[in-house]
Amino acid sequence: MTRIPKVIVLDDDPTGSQTVHSCLLLTRWDVETLRMGLADAAPIFFVLTNTRALAPEAADRVTREVCQNLKVAIAAESIQDFLVVSRSDSTLRGHYPIETDAIAQELEPFDAHFLVPAFFEGGRITRDSIHYLRVNGVETPVHETEFAKDSVFGYRHSYLPDYVEEKTQGRIAADAVERFLLADIKSGSLERLMTLAGNACVAVDAVQQEDLNRFARDLLAAAARGKRFLFRSAASLLTALAQLPPQPVPAEQMGQVVRLGKPGVFIVGSHVKKTTEQLACLLNELDIVGIEVPVSRLRDQAEGYASLLQETIDKVSLVHAAGQTPVVYTSRVELQFADTETRLDFGITVSALLMEIVQGLPRDLGYLVSKGGITSNDVLSKGLTLRTARILGQIIPGCSVVQTPPNHPLFGELPVVLFPGNVGDADGLVMVYRRFCS
Repeated sequence: MTRIPKVIVLDDDPTGSQTVHSCLLLTRWDVETLRMGLADAAPIFFVLTNTRALAPEAADRVTREVCQNLKVAIAAESIQDFLVVSRSDSTLRGHYPIETDAIAQELEPFDAHFLVPAFFEGGRITRDSIHYLRVNGVETPVHETEFAKDSVFGYRHSYLPDYVEEKTQGRIAADAVERFLLADIKSGSLERLMTLAGNACVAVDAVQQEDLNRFARDLLAAAARGKRFLFRSAASLLTALAQLPPQPVPAEQMGQVVRLGKPGVFIVGSHVKKTTEQLACLLNELDIVGIEVPVSRLRDQAEGYASLLQETIDKVSLVHAAGQTPVVYTSRVELQFADTETRLDFGITVSALLMEIVQGLPRDLGYLVSKGGITSNDVLSKGLTLRTARILGQIIPGCSVVQTPPNHPLFGELPVVLFPGNVGDADGLVMVYRRFCS
């Protein structure tokens, strides 16, 4: 069996761990913390950079800082074999090629970087180099979905070579992108992988997990023979690279990790259509109480922050004390701003408010569910001020559960669900609620 190199994942939000378990998430990237990840027994660890929430220049700076510290940590731990993954959104949103360029320059040389956006638990597949989302059972080219219209990360192409040409502004031409199609993967790719050089750009097909499992075996064999590869991928490739056994706590039994038999709290920040549908279903459940946070008050009233914070914390405390489950959600109407920078700055303000709400939650909280990638990152790094957290596994496909350490100053051994905004069926939040209640 081919030896598995250490898989180092720079995750642009904290949800890329949604197919693995028993490994570390790092919310900091100083050398000492990175050494903890490298020394951990798990074959994979995640560095939560949260760069999807940053402006391009800041995303580049953070990525380079992580890589520079990684070089020191790798040398200190005498790590010989490793793979680097720039984990990003399965709907093609994110700072590409900024992050892969920064990694390639800081940790060079690489023979190739691979685009592998398939995420099967979320219904994202790639066939003939075209990336699809399954929408109500229909395979839809991703450029025809709401995600392609994102005001920060929008794009026009589902055919990955054209997407690369668009995002690199022609630096990498579409016809220069290597394509590994399903037939190539099924027949074996090792020989061709060994010919890649000069950080070639490669688009990879996958319609089921076995496709990536097969491809990963060839990737690992090529790496064992000296090839150096970089990946821009969604979560399903990580399952194949890490080769983990089944998670120790089955999804159906996650109720056993609830603290003190108490109700939990849901924090919903994501605004995508799927989240809004899931929220509507959850609010219909027995003993669920919705608490809307009208974020327009933060924009329109100078004194709105402090009063909105205290009002929300008071409402949560009352609902929790009554034995019910509060669902704190930001108002669903997306506000308009003059430019992207203003929008991102307002997002930071909203997130800061939500994190102060997290810090003000009842101390006997049973569990916490964070809905949205950026929200989840901030819950871990700012709301709970964690340096590291270990993943227990998934409570539903694509949604990880992490647990705070026993000595956490506010919420020891608290299970926290990291629920991406664009993952799950309409009853996804309901399923999480029912599994924690069972």
